[in-house]
Amino acid sequence: MSKINYQLTAIRGIAFDIDGVLSPSTVPCDANGIPSRMVNIKDGYALQLAVKCGLKIAIISGGVSQAMVDRYSALGITDIYMGVSEKADVFEKWLQHVGLKAEEVAYMGDDVPDIPVMLAAGLAIAPSDAAVDAKDAAQYITVAAGGYGAAREVLEQILRAQGLWMAHSKAFGW
Repeated sequence: MSKINYQLTAIRGIAFDIDGVLSPSTVPCDANGIPSRMVNIKDGYALQLAVKCGLKIAIISGGVSQAMVDRYSALGITDIYMGVSEKADVFEKWLQHVGLKAEEVAYMGDDVPDIPVMLAAGLAIAPSDAAVDAKDAAQYITVAAGGYGAAREVLEQILRAQGLWMAHSKAFGW
């Protein structure tokens, strides 16, 4: 049973921020100041399964990282937008690109730059360790912290509600 108070069977797409959502808020930097983001394997499994099940997935991040583009591309995600300062504009263009309405889409963000997109999406989600203002904008706050299974938590609930969790022919592989 879902903990999210939303008609999850209506969700056809979900967009994610990276820093603080798909990776932890604390990001180590190398000697040149280049962030080295972590990824969560369970989030990765849920993301690739969601793609296989037909959910439209987007990454909309203010950060720039070829490693993250490579990681999420390898999971089957094709709509990856990096270096985005005005996320709401990119979100609206993505909706048009994939032919979805805002009420069919969730967005997970963790900080002030995510709030305009959270307010534009049908379902606004924040990880448990998100900034207070992002939590205030959210309709659902995950139990998991960003980078520690928050995406998996949400995707699993959506796919379960749609009868697709562990029901897809490729659910037991990568």
